[in-house]
Amino acid sequence: MSSIPTRRKPPRVGDQPIVRRTLISLVLIIGAFLILAPLVIIGVEALAKGWQVYSATISHPDTLHAIMLTVLTALIAVPINTTFGVAAAWSITKFDFWGKRFLLVLIEVPFSVSPIVAGVAYLFVYGLQGIFGPTLEAYDIKILFAIPGIVLASMFVTAPFVARELIPLMQAQGRDLEEAATSLGASGWRTFFSVTLPNIKWAMLYGVVLCNARVMGEFGAVSVVSGNIRGQTNTLPLHIELLYHDYQATGAFAAASILAVIAIFTIIAKVALERQGAGRRSSSAKPAARPALVAQSAEKNS
Repeated sequence: MSSIPTRRKPPRVGDQPIVRRTLISLVLIIGAFLILAPLVIIGVEALAKGWQVYSATISHPDTLHAIMLTVLTALIAVPINTTFGVAAAWSITKFDFWGKRFLLVLIEVPFSVSPIVAGVAYLFVYGLQGIFGPTLEAYDIKILFAIPGIVLASMFVTAPFVARELIPLMQAQGRDLEEAATSLGASGWRTFFSVTLPNIKWAMLYGVVLCNARVMGEFGAVSVVSGNIRGQTNTLPLHIELLYHDYQATGAFAAASILAVIAIFTIIAKVALERQGAGRRSSSAKPAARPALVAQSAEKNS
């Protein structure tokens, strides 16, 4: 009795040790030069003249104003974009309506348009020579070269982050859980807070972290609509540019170190949220039993 010949699997890239080690070494070298080296240089140059010079630069009124304006912009833009992202993801994944594809394309527009182009577009909309410029001037409403323009530009650039994280997840989850809850009499808000939100909270927080990091580091669109006025409309990235152009390299690196710290904390939060989300998915109940369990929970809450 002849044995059945086993079919050998085709070799994969990296099966050989030398190939695997070469690829890993190449990735580590490129990552060290492109990511790690700039972060190290920022820290070294920021403290090159001592801690006193560093603290004096950070505590300078212009730097403090830039930090406060950056934080204020994030506090306004991130919650609004989070609400927009949740609403857009809910609409796209839970309802069928005319224009759904257009809404999906519209959400992707900020990723395909240069931030500087977006800033120029706001000039033609809200500037003195723009569509609404004369009306805003007549009522003494200032959008551009003020905080509202900075917030609008930051919102445009970061609008897709939360929605892009939620839409694939909510599409994979389907509508069974919400339909089971509503069939037992749960209201729309009760269904959202008791059923939908617990299942999307980690992806939503992941999008919020990315959105916040982008708002604080945005340069292109904000540089166009802010006017770049020192001590008034300068966010932290714009303030770093002004310091560098004024040949204050140490001050520029000191201010840049704040953004570097934010980037590091963003990476840590990103990894933590990814692990939390993975843990939730691995410990979740079987799909067949989940609608009944959720329906019972919604029935009790209602």
